[in-house]
Amino acid sequence: MSSAKPRQGPLARFKVIDLTRVRSGPTAVRQFADWGADVVRIESPPELHLSDGWGGPRDGPDFQNLQRNKRSLTLNFKDPDGLAIFRKLTDRADVVAENFRPDVKFRLGIDYATLKQTNPRLVYASISGFGQDGPYAKRAGFDQIAQGMGGFMSITGEAGRGPMRAGIAVADSAAGLYCALGVMTALLERESSGEGQWVQVSLLQAMIALLDFQAARWLVSHEVPGQTGNDHPTSIPTGVFPTRDGHINIAAGEQAMWERLCRALGAEKLLKEVDFSTGELRSQNRAACNRALSEFTATRTSAAWLQIFEPAGVAAGPIYRMDEVFADPQVQHLNMAVPVKHPLAGDIELVGQPFTLTRTPSEIRSTPPQCGEHTDEILRELGYRDAEISDLRKRLVI
Repeated sequence: MSSAKPRQGPLARFKVIDLTRVRSGPTAVRQFADWGADVVRIESPPELHLSDGWGGPRDGPDFQNLQRNKRSLTLNFKDPDGLAIFRKLTDRADVVAENFRPDVKFRLGIDYATLKQTNPRLVYASISGFGQDGPYAKRAGFDQIAQGMGGFMSITGEAGRGPMRAGIAVADSAAGLYCALGVMTALLERESSGEGQWVQVSLLQAMIALLDFQAARWLVSHEVPGQTGNDHPTSIPTGVFPTRDGHINIAAGEQAMWERLCRALGAEKLLKEVDFSTGELRSQNRAACNRALSEFTATRTSAAWLQIFEPAGVAAGPIYRMDEVFADPQVQHLNMAVPVKHPLAGDIELVGQPFTLTRTPSEIRSTPPQCGEHTDEILRELGYRDAEISDLRKRLVI
């Protein structure tokens, strides 16, 4: 059983019904759970042996990080009594979030148009692979597919070595965060209109939006960006440079930064090179510029260069392994590893929220619940008596 602190925070007045699975949906819902919303995660009764779309172990790091701060209710949507319980929940809810295939919610009778009939204030959030309608609506959505179709893999990696995906599920995570932003926007709008609405996000849209200036290069200037590896696409030198014991990042594309970098390296002679004299010329001659800089950076250790660069006003930084990330004093100061007590594993840490509020902070109150851990509690809140709950459980409604 999970041990939860009392729920509080800026979103404590909201109730969220969580039908999501895998990553994009749980990422969206986590934004509400961490800031105090009452999140009820709907799962299938274990006896039905149905998949709820989670491939990894329940006690694994991924599940623990995504599904924290929730209550769990088991529910059989194929039973009319299960649907009745769900409708009672949604009639009292502020938000319903789902990332089924677009047709599933209509088949189950839990779509926005149906639920808003009895709760017009409901904000309904849907995440799909490619959109709720259109020629690709019925396709299964996967992060890597969206990375490819959204153009991301064509600009990631080194030229000539083929497309490259990101090391994280960037489309899933982006879709979840955009979804949370959409729901927050709808909840704010509801304060004036009194009505909810349907928030729709797709992995494909989120991936394209996240391309930002790279997408704008095509839309505005009709440039097709290519792969530039560790180099910045337009601002040179910005990239990875060798040191005596490893590598560091340097970002010195702006002219004044370039001049400070050369002086800090003791490479004043590079300031006299015509091919490197402007940002445009450095971009045109990026390979030669990087080689020239590397001859200097390779002469000292990473730590030594970083100590020189900081007082010189040169933008640079280490390239960490994951253990080094969380050992960094600034990361520790920012509280990005949040301690929480797991009922079985004991003291563990989870990834913290990346923004702070001065009066009403986020909080990891509990690790993810066991499947159906709060079923009885939630049904009693809906007015069900113990005998009724026992009967529902015998009939595998819950």
